[in-house]
Amino acid sequence: MIKTNSLLIPLLFIVGLVSFDSCAAKVHRSSRKDVQTTFVPQAPDYSDSSMWYNVDGDVEGTGADVFYVVSTWEEDWQDAEGRTSHYADVWNPAHRENMAMEIGKVAAYMSPGNRFYAPYYRHITLDGWATLNEDTIHRRARRSMDDICEAFDYFQARRDTSRPLIIAGFSQGGMAAVELLKHIDDDTYRQLAAAYVLGYKVTPEDTLRCRRIKAAQGETDIGVTICYNTVKDVKYIQPIIAASCIGINPVNWHIDDTPATLHDTITVTLSPERHVLVVTGYSGSEYAPYKGFINVGDIHSCEPWLYSDCLKRNIRVRTLEWRKANEPVVP
Repeated sequence: MIKTNSLLIPLLFIVGLVSFDSCAAKVHRSSRKDVQTTFVPQAPDYSDSSMWYNVDGDVEGTGADVFYVVSTWEEDWQDAEGRTSHYADVWNPAHRENMAMEIGKVAAYMSPGNRFYAPYYRHITLDGWATLNEDTIHRRARRSMDDICEAFDYFQARRDTSRPLIIAGFSQGGMAAVELLKHIDDDTYRQLAAAYVLGYKVTPEDTLRCRRIKAAQGETDIGVTICYNTVKDVKYIQPIIAASCIGINPVNWHIDDTPATLHDTITVTLSPERHVLVVTGYSGSEYAPYKGFINVGDIHSCEPWLYSDCLKRNIRVRTLEWRKANEPVVP
């Protein structure tokens, strides 16, 4: 089993992405100019425990194995030779500490009763998303997704596969969750209690290319994908992140426009036509706009935190449902 990492700090950040055909796709060859002026950090070694943030909170052995993918933390940066990198460096302790801020806060509600695993990876930087150029994002992010697929394969080969599996990710991590559903085989899919795509989209092309992406219809179905994005009004949907073809309300687990009350003062209503959550009674003012790209009418940065109690309960519900459905048959 993967060794436990001691990093633990809470906080958050974000960003979106476009969808890809598969994690195994070949990395785009950089142009000659790119080779001279940019560089890619060393790949992770997932046999090294420093590449993981792990928490074993399953005291009774009745929980799930949660594989969580962190969002985006780094901006473009330069090495000692003045070359620019468009990726986080997993061997840089400061970059890992930044990712651990978000991971620690998510682990605080996803790890109790479960075994929680989160790999560090060479995520594409915020500057790439801010271009809103799908070609740029697509070209750069293949490497990030390859890292995640390699990490998942390492994790899957070493975990107890008789236990239910939860895949979850926020923003760029939500995109990775979608890509993992394309990457896994049918045996692994049968172990899936649910996949949680927080603050990212599922496209019609995703669902056509991957029959393992099945939209959740309620609170208890298993082997399904939970997807949501939060806005103050549908006019604020950021297409590169939130133009989704599926959605569900994580407060009442409805797929219609039945409103739900959260924390007594916030109303959360799903738009069935646009597949996003429209909130009232909540400003999201603690999340500053970033380069006019996110947190401008949308409340992208709230996704793992605003609904954390709902997600914690639902992971437990779907874990128990999976265990009931997979109980050994007694002769």
